[in-house]
Amino acid sequence: MSWTDERVELLKKLWSEGLSASQIAGELGGVTRNAVIGKVHRLGLSGRAKAPQPQAARPKKPASRPATSSGRASGGPVSIGAVALKADSAPVARPQPAPQPAIYSLSEEPLIANASVLQINEQTCKWPIGDPSAADFHFCARRSDVGIPYCGYHARIAYQPVSDRRKDRRMMRG
Repeated sequence: MSWTDERVELLKKLWSEGLSASQIAGELGGVTRNAVIGKVHRLGLSGRAKAPQPQAARPKKPASRPATSSGRASGGPVSIGAVALKADSAPVARPQPAPQPAIYSLSEEPLIANASVLQINEQTCKWPIGDPSAADFHFCARRSDVGIPYCGYHARIAYQPVSDRRKDRRMMRG
């Protein structure tokens, strides 16, 4: 397929009328949507009229209800994902924050002194201490909490809530 003068003129006309590249490709025949887009860019065609949208095609959104103190509209159905639920009059219970890991001080003795990567296991804290290229590099090796790789002290450093991390970054910036 080659771009003849007639086809280019038709492309310009359809583009200025606001047709999409797919619609223009269908009108021209024998050309893909991407070929139309490429030709439009090479011709330097930029602004175009918006295709008229039928007014009946867009349903109007219902007027929003005033929000209650909990932030959600009072009464009516509640939508969670794609499921509409019947509104209940009882207040919604807020989820409780997860319990913090036990707090240990650094005065607790390590299970293994100057533990290397070959000596740590699932019961020891895997927090690295020092420069990995230095001879004195080792791991914390205090007793770790069940299910997490760090002792209580290092877990508090590693697992900070997002709001605390943002606050720390703002304080660092000044």
